Amino acid sequence: MRGEEILEATAHQPPTTSLGIERNVAAASGAVFLVGLGEELWKKYLPKYLESLGASVPIIGLFGTSEDFFDALYQYPGGWLADHWGRRRAFLTFLVTALAGYLIYLLGPSWPFLFLGLAFVMTWQSMASPAIFATIGDALPKERRAMGFTFQSMLKRIPMVVSPLLGGILIGALGIKFGVRLGLLITLALVGITFPVLFAINLPMPHMDTMKIHGVWQSFNPILKRLLLSDIVIRTCEGMADIFTVLYVTNVTGITIPQYGVLVAVQLLTSILIYLPAVKIADRVGRKPFVIAAFLCFALFPVTVVLAHSFVWLVSAFVIGGLREIGEPSRKAMIVDLAERQLRGRTVGLYYLVRSFSITPASAIGGVLWRIRPQLPFITAGIIGIIGTFLFSATVHERYVS
Repeated sequence: MRGEEILEATAHQPPTTSLGIERNVAAASGAVFLVGLGEELWKKYLPKYLESLGASVPIIGLFGTSEDFFDALYQYPGGWLADHWGRRRAFLTFLVTALAGYLIYLLGPSWPFLFLGLAFVMTWQSMASPAIFATIGDALPKERRAMGFTFQSMLKRIPMVVSPLLGGILIGALGIKFGVRLGLLITLALVGITFPVLFAINLPMPHMDTMKIHGVWQSFNPILKRLLLSDIVIRTCEGMADIFTVLYVTNVTGITIPQYGVLVAVQLLTSILIYLPAVKIADRVGRKPFVIAAFLCFALFPVTVVLAHSFVWLVSAFVIGGLREIGEPSRKAMIVDLAERQLRGRTVGLYYLVRSFSITPASAIGGVLWRIRPQLPFITAGIIGIIGTFLFSATVHERYVS
């Protein structure tokens, strides 16, 4: 065992909760759960909400591209703040900023306001992501990190099962505009509950240094760079089609909004059910096969959506969509394991900055392809996903990532 790993294994361990979950991991994951419980009431329906406010399909594609742009822009500053301010202060700042975005979504009278609100809302989703990675890396030894990410991912996705169903019912009863706005009011209330949860985080301040972004990039393990490259290709596949999925299944296949809520619930329930078995088997046989399986499902999902011509077949497609998460805890644990301890927040932030900037054009390109034929962005995404799967399989070797 390297000296750094010995240091981490013997460092002060904060107390656990009554359920045996490390306290800081539980607090960060609980915050993600509460905010997600509100956001997922309306998040999946934003393309339809934009449509109801007069936005065209290319504008909706541009909204997806803007989401990727802010996701990229905010990742490294989020990691920098998490390293320099400490985890708790960073989390609280990101949540306050996101709160302003929810208010803009709620009060904005037309679709351009959603672009403004997105700039604020994305601070929680994107800036907080490196802080969550760093919290799990700080609080848990290497052999427990994949399980820590599994716990966090499960709590993140439980709202993705429950809330879209409730959101679909609200929208079905009140219409898209009033349903989304009621969901935003509920989100504001849940954010108020989240603040005291974040105060439970209590980790030592990371070692302060003056390393610039170029130095952080130079610190990247070569294996981490290879993982990043294949991840970029896979997320290009995802970004090209995902934002149009609700439009395709409702406008082309003819599925209702409440039925779409059921499909989303099926997808996320599948993810939750496979998390624990996948991470336990990966601990025994290695992480690489599970990341390959996840990447393959990223490629298959958009294609199966297009091939499905009934609700029953769409359920099967969304099960495949849920299986995209089978390798996510393993992939996230790889990133944290390959990052230098004192640069953990910034390494994660830079990883996701590069990934998100690289995939920023994907949704806009998907919108252009949709104008030619609605099926085209989905088929193109599938081809790109197959390429990304082979790239990871050929360049990232198991002995470096287990």
